Amino acid sequence: MKKKEVSEKEKIVMNTSVNTMIVNLVLSVGKVIAGIVGHSSAMISDAVHSASDVFSTIIVMVGYRLSERDSDQNHPYGHERIECVAAILLAMVLCITGVTIGISGIRYMLGIGESTLEVPGVLPLVAAIFSILVKEGMYHYTKLAAKKVNSGALMADAWHHRSDALSSIGSLVGIAGARLGYPICDPVASVIISVFIVKAAYDIFKDAIDKMMDTACDEDTIERIREVISEQEGVIRIDSLQSRQFGARAYVDVEIAADGNLTLTDAHAIAEQVHRQIEVSFPEVKHCMVHVNPADRPIG
Repeated sequence: MKKKEVSEKEKIVMNTSVNTMIVNLVLSVGKVIAGIVGHSSAMISDAVHSASDVFSTIIVMVGYRLSERDSDQNHPYGHERIECVAAILLAMVLCITGVTIGISGIRYMLGIGESTLEVPGVLPLVAAIFSILVKEGMYHYTKLAAKKVNSGALMADAWHHRSDALSSIGSLVGIAGARLGYPICDPVASVIISVFIVKAAYDIFKDAIDKMMDTACDEDTIERIREVISEQEGVIRIDSLQSRQFGARAYVDVEIAADGNLTLTDAHAIAEQVHRQIEVSFPEVKHCMVHVNPADRPIG
């Protein structure tokens, strides 16, 4: 059953990634053509951002496939953290892309080198509107898939699509402003786009680092876990509850108090019920360790 579930998750990730990669390739080529023909630096910058999405999606695919490998002697807890590494690489690609676009926009604004301010044509304007609609759709499509499989790397890729939609909005505003008689609006839009991209990179990087540093699950999840434990028959109180994120999964360690006069078999049955219910109620929990204390023993 477990192998079937993993197989279905991997299929969702791979199908989603391949579909978005094809769309990004077509979109990138279209933006480059629109930017060159229409003399828009903002649209060319936007095209570079879309092209980086292709590379980031490849990282997601490779990272997720490696993270789903079975545990082995050297990695008894599995390989889930490889997905965090993939997300960090994705964040680096995003950051480099954002900085490059920002520098290019500044050069255009200052007239450095061969860069000159030109009024863009109508084609980049149309391309920007089309890109906003497509990339926003890709964001929701990828985000839905990421939630289904609880994939941090795929969720990062979804936000990459959203940052591309935001950059296209920047392009649209910049191109429109340039056509209204303010050519500097086009490179200014490129610089604004770069800020959005770098911010998205930072958020992705921070989330991945948190998951690699055994950060606890969020308070809402912890509270729901407490409720499930307290509802189990035989549990008198919860003495301790700790959690840590491990890539896209989580580990939970809990100490519960039960009647000290119970037999070892009965106490074990209570612990087993808590263990089973946590893993059933919270699919993201890879393993729950339960320790039983006698209720008459002082806490701590």
